[in-house]
Amino acid sequence: MSEVGRKTVMTDIVVKKLEEAFTMGCSDVEACLYAGISKQTLYSYQKKVPEFVDRKSELKNNPLLKARRTIFENLDKVNTATWYAERKAKEEFSTKQEMDVTSKGEQIVAFNYTIPEKS
Repeated sequence: MSEVGRKTVMTDIVVKKLEEAFTMGCSDVEACLYAGISKQTLYSYQKKVPEFVDRKSELKNNPLLKARRTIFENLDKVNTATWYAERKAKEEFSTKQEMDVTSKGEQIVAFNYTIPEKS
């Protein structure tokens, strides 16, 4: 007896390609292009296999986790440490000029820069 219906596009190879693309932080559109499927095929698959939505979300965080690890592993380098401090402790380390406006609409310019001590 032969099978009735369409052959599934979502093979193990396609799923692995999607997972690989999501691990690189690709969008749904990019992942579908990489795997050779349509967005509708992905969304239909997600309806049939709802746990894949959680897996996709987890995989999409991989580049951010890798970036965090890279930053952490390079904090002993002055440029990385400065960059990190400027973003995480803006009030103390930011080199950007900040403008405030008074209730009368006057601009107040404040510079917020601390010169680090030499070690």
